Order: sequence, then structure tokens, then C-alpha cells
Amino acid sequence: MAKKKSKKTTAKKAPARRRAPAKKTAPKRKKAATKKAARPKRATTAKKTATKKKAAKKPAKKVARKKAPAGTARTRVATKSKTARKKTTKKTATTLGRPRVPADAQLDLVFRKDYEAREVFGFLGVTTVRELEKFGPDQIIRLLTGPMVQTVGRIRKGMAMCNRSLDGDKAFALEFKQKVLASSSSAK
Repeated sequence: MAKKKSKKTTAKKAPARRRAPAKKTAPKRKKAATKKAARPKRATTAKKTATKKKAAKKPAKKVARKKAPAGTARTRVATKSKTARKKTTKKTATTLGRPRVPADAQLDLVFRKDYEAREVFGFLGVTTVRELEKFGPDQIIRLLTGPMVQTVGRIRKGMAMCNRSLDGDKAFALEFKQKVLASSSSAK
């Protein structure tokens, strides 16, 4: 019976022994890892470890850049490259993109349905897109409205010579008539 008691006592102490081997297993695992390293690696495992090493290195570089003081050359280069990137994005944002019509395209074909635009092109004496691009919008308006302004001036003068005026234009008619009379009297 003594033997049985001893077995029971050992059975009670068994849970305490289980805790102790947990501490001992950690060194055994390290030994197992060293044994695995000593074994020849397969190609797939070598690739996996290489990718893991690369992935581990990338965050280390970023951390090193962040830890660098503000006055170092690395941060200056980084700020210059960021400003250069911003400038390039602004330049691309301001472009119109790839032209849909070649520079030598005929304006009559491009503005096929716009009759008034084709009349303007005839007045300007341009036939291609390249020739039209040389003009600015204000310049085109001045060129188009110039003859109209001159024509209206001739109409006003003609009406004043007939002792008539356009609506609300009596002041101009009187001034013009006085100038004509003054110039004709000085000529005599």
C-alpha cells in the first residue's frame, strides 16, 4: 500500500511539474531552430526568407529617415524632390491634353456646322487651325468690330449732313455739323 500512496502523491505533484517544463521548452526550440538552419534549404524556403528579409529591411529604412535631424542633407533632398513633384503635377494639370485635330486641318471641315465662324475665318483670311492659333480672342474681336465701328461712324456723319440723327445721337450730329461748317468757312 505504501507504493500506492507514493503514486498518488506523485499524481498530485504532476501539475506542478508540467509548469516547469514549459520554461525548459524555450531553449529546446532554439536548439531546434539552429538544427533547421544547419539543414540544406530548399529553393522555395530560400525565396521566402529572402522576401521576408526584404520586407523587414524596408520599414527599417523609413524609420532611419524619420529619425534624422531636420537640418540634414537627406531631408533637404526629400523636400526638393517633393516640390519638384508638385511642379510637375501642376504643369500636367494645365495642359489641354493631346490635340484631337491636327494643326494643318481645314477650318471649314472642323467648323462644318458653324456658318458664322466660317465667315469670320474668311474675313481673317485663315484656312488652317495653325493660322487661326496665331490670333488672340481680343485681337479677333477688334478686327471684326473695327469695320463695323467705322461704318456706324459714317452713318452718323451722313445722318448729320442730312440734318437728321440716330436715336439719342443729336449731340453728335450738332457737333459734327458745326465742325463741317467751321472747316468749310475756313477753306473759303
